[in-house]
Amino acid sequence: MDRNIIVEDFKQTPLEKQKFEIVERKGLGHPDTICDAILDRVSIMLNMEYLKKFGRIMHYNADKSLLVAGEVETKFGGGTVKQPMLLIFGDRATCEVEGISIPVEEIAIEAAKEWFRQNLRFVDPEEHVRYQVELKPGSAALTDIFKRKGRVLSANDTSAAVGYAPMTNTEKLVLMVEKYINSKEFKKEFQETGEDVKVMGFRKNDELNLTISIAFVDRFIESEDDYFRKKSEVLENLNSFVEENANFKKVTIHLNTLDVPGRGVDGIYLTVLGTSADGADSGQVGRGNRVNGVIPLNRHVSSEAATGKNPISHVGKIYNVLTHRMAEKIYEQVPGLEEVYVWLLSKIGQPIDQPAIAIAQVIPQPGVTIEEVREDIEEIMNSELENIDKFCMDLAYGKIPLC
Repeated sequence: MDRNIIVEDFKQTPLEKQKFEIVERKGLGHPDTICDAILDRVSIMLNMEYLKKFGRIMHYNADKSLLVAGEVETKFGGGTVKQPMLLIFGDRATCEVEGISIPVEEIAIEAAKEWFRQNLRFVDPEEHVRYQVELKPGSAALTDIFKRKGRVLSANDTSAAVGYAPMTNTEKLVLMVEKYINSKEFKKEFQETGEDVKVMGFRKNDELNLTISIAFVDRFIESEDDYFRKKSEVLENLNSFVEENANFKKVTIHLNTLDVPGRGVDGIYLTVLGTSADGADSGQVGRGNRVNGVIPLNRHVSSEAATGKNPISHVGKIYNVLTHRMAEKIYEQVPGLEEVYVWLLSKIGQPIDQPAIAIAQVIPQPGVTIEEVREDIEEIMNSELENIDKFCMDLAYGKIPLC
């Protein structure tokens, strides 16, 4: 198939060699990550229900969500939840096909409850969260896309996405640190730490500054002195972990920098449930990590949220993830490249394996010309687009993490 593919030399200094870099990671219990993760779970469960009943995935875009913070009273030794959080699900989903109904509301709520049970130790999904499902039937034009035959469906939108490879040392370490803090090993040693974690990395030349926020759980904190003692122990552990895993001249870690001694519960980062969503911060789909797990402020990034979107027609999901996959394969399989960016642009109504344009911008190593690598890069991009139907089913079954 003749596709519109462009491969060009990208005239830019690789990010790893630039003077500064800023990378953020919103952790498992951050309100924005909660929304992304739950809507991803809703998407997967809808896929399973549609496949079970109809043998194919029907139209839906469950990619709008708001987690409204609740209200709590934090206390040393354990506070109370005064008002639960409110999780709102929004957008469109097929709820009936030829007289057969799909319990969309029940699926959405059960997906959320299941995710809370599995990921947030102190959140009771029955007691601490209320649910509001606003998933309505889709428009006739977009729904009709799913009735058309073919190996792949048409794009439901005109949209662009970009992905890159490889991840820098800063990106990898920021991601690694958050995952370590939310690991079972870490929580066993420091049960007082909640799942709401944020890691902000700022690299200047070969020195990295990490500002980390961790929600402490008040039931495990007896006093202000106890808080600062346990915080110091956590910081000591993180310094050791980073020293063992970092590849920088110097790494400096700052933890919970809003804390002020002498102000009691008002001057320290305490939560009742391990997430700031229990009484401080609301969350929303699309405000958190990109599909490779970080928020890389120096990079070109896609504007659309991937979680909750349909995996077989919605290019805001498919291309968002596929551009990163393409970039990774090009970087791994084509020798002589320092950095790769891949762009895909869809045209509504055109098959998703035939983007309006596909572009690879690469930074060759010194001595390597674009002509030496062009054919290999085009072959990889063509292969990925040719097999996009298999890739879409991996998305549908949740085999590819998105946040």
